[in-house]
Amino acid sequence: MRQILSHRGLRLVFVANLVSMLGSGMNAAAVIWHMLQLTHSEMSLGKLLVLQTVPALILLPLSGVIIDREDRRHLIMLLDFGRGAVILAVALLALAGRVQLWHLYLMNTLVAAGFWLFWPTINALIQELTPEGDFVGTNTLLLGSVQSGWLIAGSLVGFLYDRIGLGWILMIDFATYAISFLCYLMVRRGRVIVKPPPAHAGAVAREGWEKFWHELREGMIYVKTRPRIILVGTSWALFIAAMLTQGVVSAPLSDRIMHAGARGYGWFNAGWGLGAFSSVLYSPALIRLWKARPAAGISLGLLALCLVALPFSKWLWIAVALYILMGAGRGVGGTALGSEMMEIVPKHFMGRVQNTFYFAGTLLQLGLSLLVAAVAHRVSLTLGFAIIGIGYAVGCLSAVWPAPTMAESAVETEPQLTTSD
Repeated sequence: MRQILSHRGLRLVFVANLVSMLGSGMNAAAVIWHMLQLTHSEMSLGKLLVLQTVPALILLPLSGVIIDREDRRHLIMLLDFGRGAVILAVALLALAGRVQLWHLYLMNTLVAAGFWLFWPTINALIQELTPEGDFVGTNTLLLGSVQSGWLIAGSLVGFLYDRIGLGWILMIDFATYAISFLCYLMVRRGRVIVKPPPAHAGAVAREGWEKFWHELREGMIYVKTRPRIILVGTSWALFIAAMLTQGVVSAPLSDRIMHAGARGYGWFNAGWGLGAFSSVLYSPALIRLWKARPAAGISLGLLALCLVALPFSKWLWIAVALYILMGAGRGVGGTALGSEMMEIVPKHFMGRVQNTFYFAGTLLQLGLSLLVAAVAHRVSLTLGFAIIGIGYAVGCLSAVWPAPTMAESAVETEPQLTTSD
């Protein structure tokens, strides 16, 4: 950990994510609660999550090539600038009392486009900056910075929403994007890209679209021929889909079952953030003890059990305790899966490999969000929780399923970094 924190670029990345996730967490919680109060329907929340996946379906299959061939720091700065501008525009509308439901849908769709590009890019940048063999420590600290932001955000929104309203919460989010942009600006100088090793470059020179499609197909073939990566990626896709779909049911749990209002929803978010943040203290030890994939399997199993149990918790403190356990499962599982992916995938393939499974997770979330929203609204909120739990359970099976032994060349040759001013 000390070696990682001594790296100036990594320190700035962690600070940027802490600040940025503070704003993003407040934004997400406030928008979901605002829309639930306007519509009183889980279907509106399901529609919100579906619209968030549309940009991913278009961008993820193609953006992995861009992540692997461009400066990842520059891409993140561009994404921060674009998302911040969109949020500022809607914040001004909200402060003027002119914000409408379609404004929020559009904002979330555009910001989601940046989200789905941001996470594969930041993971690839982290892998690029991390000293070899320190991936568990780096992922632990990244998760710690992200979940610290969510922890603070979850605690604040439930108590600030009724006081300052949606507009000022969105203004806070805009300010965090500005700070994040400045942090990434100072990570390093010049343009740095990852080049494949000479042995991988091949003899045929390609340009333009021919090169683009060749690199895209190359990434698909790489994934297809590596069962271990497929199993880890499948767990990752199910983990993402189930985790994001929870937004459909958490606010209704506070509203319809706990009758705790915005404060209860704030406590749920705070419990999730507290559990994930506290996992920073023990994730590396558990992953060393159990190894990455078994640790991920146990964590996803814990998430599945907690999801099924949540609607039956009669008191708010029991529900919050379950959210703390879920946050801990998210912390250990996310760190284990992310570290395993960084260990087994070479740097020059990281964008394309990640995006393959982010795309799969997005497709799963699209179907899961619609299904859970319809079931929770028309049939039973309890059944909606159970469906998400099944998603985590399948991810658990994929994580612990034994991978066929085969020679994998993920780390046989180190790619090169090229820098230009």
